[in-house]
Amino acid sequence: MSEQTILVVEDEAAIRDMLNFTLSAANYKVMEAPNAETAWQMLNQTQPDCVLLDWMLPGVSGVALAQRIRNHEKFATMPIVLLTARGDESDQVQGFEAGADDYVVKPFSPRALVARIKALLRRQTSELEFVDVLAQGALRLDLSSYRFTAGDNEVKLGPTEFKLMQFFMSHPNRVYTRLQLLDQVWGEHVVVEERTVDVHIRRLRKLLEPVGQADMIQTVRGAGYRFSASE
Repeated sequence: MSEQTILVVEDEAAIRDMLNFTLSAANYKVMEAPNAETAWQMLNQTQPDCVLLDWMLPGVSGVALAQRIRNHEKFATMPIVLLTARGDESDQVQGFEAGADDYVVKPFSPRALVARIKALLRRQTSELEFVDVLAQGALRLDLSSYRFTAGDNEVKLGPTEFKLMQFFMSHPNRVYTRLQLLDQVWGEHVVVEERTVDVHIRRLRKLLEPVGQADMIQTVRGAGYRFSASE
């Protein structure tokens, strides 16, 4: 397998150096950018496999850059890990809603950070190995071309939302707890709060709302979530 590339966007040189050393030791190729503007230029020149993005950047913030990346068709499925000292739940929700796939709070363990990046990239790679198409009602998920459509409308999903929809469409009409969804979608060995599930469900519903499909993902009070393709 070819060497995977991580774009590190961090304004503090000492932290960039530490991340470069840590990721290089884990056999990743590392690109560095000190601000959002430079990062955007680098993204358009060489598309990395993942972006490790600091929240507090000079000028354009990391959250604003995450939104720009996620809203661009070319980078819509690129994994984004937000790195920040802001650990409040409201900040984490804001980060996930901006398009981040994972959220790491400073100070952090370099080994744990590498493990989370590996899990995120492994999950995306495993998705791309399929050549099947999943269809439920008006929804169609093409795993080979990484496209999701509702009727005649294509809906741009981030990597986590794509994986979540893949699981739901593969297991319709069954109720899954948040913990079960974490195990199945994020992986058993990835440490993520159950609240994360709610954030991504909300993002997925928001994406499905314009095409009239948001009600397919149902909240079962006291139990979890269910996907139903019924009208």
